[in-house]
Amino acid sequence: MEPYYRSNNDDYRALFGGKVAKISLDGGFTCPNRDGTIATGGCIFCSAAGSGDFAASRSLSIAEQIRQGKAQSAKKWNPVGYIAYFQAFTNTYAPVDVLRKRYEEALAQEDVVGLSIATRPDCLGEDVLALLEELNQRTALWVELGLQSANDDTAKRIHRGYKTAVFDEAVAALAKRNIRTVVHVILGLPGESKADMLATIQHINRLPVHGIKLQLLHILKGTALETLWKRGEVTAMEQETYINMLCLLLAHLRKDIVIHRLTGDAPRDLLCAPLWSLDKKRVRNALHQKLRNEHIFQGMALDDATMSK
Repeated sequence: MEPYYRSNNDDYRALFGGKVAKISLDGGFTCPNRDGTIATGGCIFCSAAGSGDFAASRSLSIAEQIRQGKAQSAKKWNPVGYIAYFQAFTNTYAPVDVLRKRYEEALAQEDVVGLSIATRPDCLGEDVLALLEELNQRTALWVELGLQSANDDTAKRIHRGYKTAVFDEAVAALAKRNIRTVVHVILGLPGESKADMLATIQHINRLPVHGIKLQLLHILKGTALETLWKRGEVTAMEQETYINMLCLLLAHLRKDIVIHRLTGDAPRDLLCAPLWSLDKKRVRNALHQKLRNEHIFQGMALDDATMSK
């Protein structure tokens, strides 16, 4: 139990009655920021696998990917169910009949109790929203949206390809349909100050989001970010700086928002920096120790008026 913030593990247990495991999938999609619709280079931090480096091979069917994921999970846990996590690239960027086929194949697998769909806020047309609304009435559904930063100047630097207003509109459209939204935020983006990162959290507090993933900026081989890093134009956060930033942001984050991630994974063979992030357990232990020692709680810095929104 992690009493200093609202963890997704506790949230899943309350919803499903026990431990559930997420299985990362590659649905065979691409991204408008890669195929020329918006741009061809993608976001500067995104790997060749479209941030799905731990997903199974897209050459496999969804059913086979889930089978392999279950086998991996069984080595660590005995979950009561599985969430099919469409992680790689943009997972609503295809005709609706294609999307339906992928999602239905996942839901048809034994013990799959929900879907988590990672996508861009500019890839949620009315037909896609209608499909998501239908799925939400049949299963547990989360839609994960990449914001990274609420600062539009930062968005330009990282080649995000849409303005923050587009993200806000997508969150509102999903909330209107009672669909849980999980927002992705990256800490340590080029040019971002402590004030910028705090402003992103304050922006999220004003929106009807259900969960958040706080992610350390990883500099991966083969990305545009690696080129900037090699030139000395970008530096990676130190562990102490990152943990201090997490504590500050947690203290300012609305209490009802579920924490889905506080650090992140990167493949050892792709990670340029920061190498300390490879020891995820050590990072989490250091964070929890600081939270305990300094009595830091999620939302403690917010006033009652903000907390009630």
